[in-house]
Amino acid sequence: MLSAAHDILSHKRTSGNQSHVDPGPTPIPHNSSSRFDCNSVSTAPPGSRQWDLCCWKLRPGCLFSFCGDQPVCYFLLLTSPEAQDPGGEEEAESAARQPLIRTEAPESKPGSSSSLSLRERWTVFKGLLWYIVPLVVVYFAEYFINQGLFELLFFWNTSLSHAQQYRWYQMLYQAGVFASRSSLRCCRIRFTWALALLQCLNLVFLLADVWFGFLPSIYLVFLIILYEGLLGGAAYVNTFHNIALETSDEHREFAMAATCISDTLGISLSGLLALPLHDFLCQLS
Repeated sequence: MLSAAHDILSHKRTSGNQSHVDPGPTPIPHNSSSRFDCNSVSTAPPGSRQWDLCCWKLRPGCLFSFCGDQPVCYFLLLTSPEAQDPGGEEEAESAARQPLIRTEAPESKPGSSSSLSLRERWTVFKGLLWYIVPLVVVYFAEYFINQGLFELLFFWNTSLSHAQQYRWYQMLYQAGVFASRSSLRCCRIRFTWALALLQCLNLVFLLADVWFGFLPSIYLVFLIILYEGLLGGAAYVNTFHNIALETSDEHREFAMAATCISDTLGISLSGLLALPLHDFLCQLS
């Protein structure tokens, strides 16, 4: 979905059946008054249909998934199980079912994650901010680049089409993420704030290039985007690794779960800002 975003937005739907895409779609004319080769909307989630798809299918990239769908499903759609009759047919069926491997249910230990008080959870969460804030910043910066700048980093002096350039950007970013998430045994980083700072510098540098167009070759952008993916993957894996090492046994489960909001929050905020940025830049002549 990420690598195909530019292609999806560049083509019209058929005028008849709105649920199918024409096998040979006609490209939408780009904004001829802009100095950028822009689609009519950004590759960040645009329009009501894209928001719906984002919320229900690609939830990690959507603000509503963080706030409109899980609580709604939990409180409004799910129903409480009805009380079962202790006797009769249902009890016989339940008794007939035997587990493949017999294991004793572990008893809830005092001080486990499920037994933490609200005050204890808040204390643990405050201690996690040293890790949560840098990870939010890293994801905000890299997805601001991916959703707001990738399409505008277009080079005319290359054999690659605009769509091909966009797909290469996404592939190189994901390759960098894959490599760095697999590098924990080779390199461990304690201060993830440094990764957040470097990712922000990437954002500023690429935004400046979109504005001034000073990079002479697309291959330099390829290297920067690969580096962007390396920073993002390293921030993710080292954040959770450090939390696993530095939290106590009774707090670790809650700490890991609480930190999971970081990437969703960063991606959601970057998407909200990437939409108006795209519109503003594409209106420049």
